[in-house]
Amino acid sequence: METLQQAGYSPLTARVLCSRGYAAPELARQFLSATEPLTDPLAMRDMQAAADRLRLALQRGERIAVFGDYDVDGITATCLLTEFLRSQGGRVTYYIPGRIEEGYGLNEQAISALKSQGVSLIVTVDCGITANREALFCRDQGIDLIITDHHECKDELPCAVAVVDPHRRDHTYPHQNLAGVGVAFKLASAIAGSQEVILERFSDLLCLGTVADVMPLCGENRTFVVRGLQALTRDPRPGIAALMDECGCDRHQVTASTIGYTLAPRINAAGRMGRVELATELFLTRDPNRARDLARSLCQLNRQRQEVEAEIYREAVGMLEGVRRPNAIVLAGERWHQGVVGIVASRLAEEYGCPTYLICLDGERGKASSRSYGGFNLFASLEAHSDLLESYGGHELAAGFTIARSAIDRFRLQIQRMADQFVASGQQRAALEIDCAVEPELLTEENITALDQLEPCGAGCPKPVFYMDGLQVEQLTEVGGGKHLRLRLGRNGCSFGAIFFSTTALRSGISQGDQVEAAFTPQINEFRGVRSVQLNLVDIRPDRESRERYGAGRQLYERFMDGEALDAWEAALLLPARGEFAAVWRYLTAHTQNRRLQEDFGCLSRKIARAAGLPCSPGKLRICLDVFRERGLLTYESSHGRIRIALSKPAEKVDLDRSPIIIKLKQQKDGV
Repeated sequence: METLQQAGYSPLTARVLCSRGYAAPELARQFLSATEPLTDPLAMRDMQAAADRLRLALQRGERIAVFGDYDVDGITATCLLTEFLRSQGGRVTYYIPGRIEEGYGLNEQAISALKSQGVSLIVTVDCGITANREALFCRDQGIDLIITDHHECKDELPCAVAVVDPHRRDHTYPHQNLAGVGVAFKLASAIAGSQEVILERFSDLLCLGTVADVMPLCGENRTFVVRGLQALTRDPRPGIAALMDECGCDRHQVTASTIGYTLAPRINAAGRMGRVELATELFLTRDPNRARDLARSLCQLNRQRQEVEAEIYREAVGMLEGVRRPNAIVLAGERWHQGVVGIVASRLAEEYGCPTYLICLDGERGKASSRSYGGFNLFASLEAHSDLLESYGGHELAAGFTIARSAIDRFRLQIQRMADQFVASGQQRAALEIDCAVEPELLTEENITALDQLEPCGAGCPKPVFYMDGLQVEQLTEVGGGKHLRLRLGRNGCSFGAIFFSTTALRSGISQGDQVEAAFTPQINEFRGVRSVQLNLVDIRPDRESRERYGAGRQLYERFMDGEALDAWEAALLLPARGEFAAVWRYLTAHTQNRRLQEDFGCLSRKIARAAGLPCSPGKLRICLDVFRERGLLTYESSHGRIRIALSKPAEKVDLDRSPIIIKLKQQKDGV
C-alpha cells in the first residue's frame, strides 16, 4: 500500500487497489489506463463468415434486417449496426419485437413480416442464440440468418450462416463478457477492417449498452466505456444530449453511474412500456427538436413505469407476508406488467437475499423474469428444469422463460429444493463485498475526491465500499416521502451525514441511539455552497454485541417454546421481572398508533431497553409479548424479523402470574 501511495495514489485509493489485487503500481496503472490493444474481431468463432455474408449482401444490394432486443443493450446494438450498414450503402431496416405482444427474440410472425418486405438476410443482435426453431423457419422461408449474441448457449446451436457468441462452448475469443452491443461492434469492425474507426464513431452507443447491461468494466469493456464517456462529454449525438438535458445531467460530469441510474432506466422504459420505437428513434435522429420531444416522452414513460412497479412490488410483498423466509422466491400474478416484473424481481432478490422468479400470467401460460442472488446460476436452474418450461433464455444473473400455468407449482417446488441445496452446500456468496475498513480520520474531502482515480466504476470495478464499526446513530429521519433514510453517525468525535436510499427505518432495523456498523461509499455533498462528506450507505446493522445478544435470546426462547427443559440459570435469563413487564407495556401503549405497532423485532427490544433503562433482552421481550397475548392484552404476528402488534381492551383486570408460560418458567428456574 505504501508503494501505491508513493506512486501518487491517495490513501483511500491505495487501500482499494490493494484489496482488489493491484498492489503493485504497474498493475494498478495497467488496470486503470484502459489502453490495452483490442482483440482482433476475427478471433471470434464465425466472425469471418458473418462479415463475408454481410459484405456480399452490401455488394448485391440485398435488403438486410437488423433484429434486436428491447433493452438498452439491444437497442444500442440495433442502432449501431443499422447506422453502420446504412453508411456502407446498405438497404437496411431494423426490427425490435414488442415486449408484450411478441416477447423476446426471433419469432415466426416477425420473420414472415420481414420476408414480405423483401428481406433476404436477418442479422440478430443481443438475441437469437437459443432460437433453434426460428432459425429453421428462416431457412424454410429462404432467408439467410446471422446470429450475434452474448447470452448463454444451449448444447445445440441454431442453424445459421454464422453464430457469433463469445459464450459458445467452442469459443476462441479471450473476452467472454462483451455486451450484445460489444459483439455488434466487433462485427462492424470486421466488415470495416478497423476497430478504431468504428470505436471513434460509435463509442457512445457502445458505452451505454455495456454499462446498462452490467458488463464487467475490465479488459475491452473498460476501453469501450472510457472512450464512450469521453464522447458523451465532448460531443453527444442529439438524442443523448436531449435526454441528458431532460434528466438534468451535467454533460461535463457524465460517469458510468450517470448511465446506470439516470439514462438507462429512461431508455429501458421504452421497451418495458411497449414504446421501444421512441428509444431507437432517439439514437438515430439528427433533429435536435425531435430529440427533445422523444426525450420528454421517455421521461414520462419512466414515471409511468415507476407507478406500475410500485403496485406490483406491493402485491408481491403481500404474497410473502407470514411466509417463512425462503431460499428462492417464485411468485405468479394475474395483472402484472411483463415489462416491469424484472425490476421488481431484482428488488425482491436484494431485500430477501435469494433468487427471485416473477411470472406474469395470461390465460393458461405465464411469461417470467428472474434475477439472481449470491451466485445462484439462473440459466443453469432453468436448464435443469427445462422439461417444465416452454422456452427459456438468459444468463447466470438474469433470465426469462415461458411456462404453462399448470406447471408453476411443480416448478416452484423444484426451484426451492435446488436453492435449498445451493445454500446448504455453502456456495452462496455474500452479495455485499467490502473493500476495507477505514478510520474516520481518513474520510477527508481530499481523499474522497481522489477516489475518482478509480473511474469508470461499475460491474467488475464497483465504487469502493468501506466499512466502519463503533458508530452511534445520533439522528435518524425518513425523507423523500418516507422512501429514504437520512442519518447522522458519530465516532471518536467525528460526525458524518449519511443517506440510505430506498430504505425505511423499519426495513433498516435500527433507531436513534443504536450502536451500529455500516458499509458505505463516501462522496462530497454540496448544498447551498457548503461542501461536506456524506456516507452513501449500502448496509447498516446493529453492532456485534447487539447481534450476539439477539441471537442468544432468540435461541433460548425457541428452545423453551419447543418444549425443551431449561436449566435454572437459563430459565432465569428468560423470565421477565415485574418491572420488565411494566416497561414493555408502557412502551407499547405510548408508541402505538391506533393501538397498532409495526417494528423490526431486534430494534424494538433495543428501543424498549433504552426507554426503560433496563436490559430488555429479545428473549425476554418475546416472553412478555406471548404472556400479554395469552392473557388477552394484545395480538401479534411476526415474519422475516418484523413484528406487528395490535393492542386489545381486556374486559377485566389481568393477573400475569397466572400465565401458564410464567408458571412453567418459574418451575424450571426453581428446578421443579
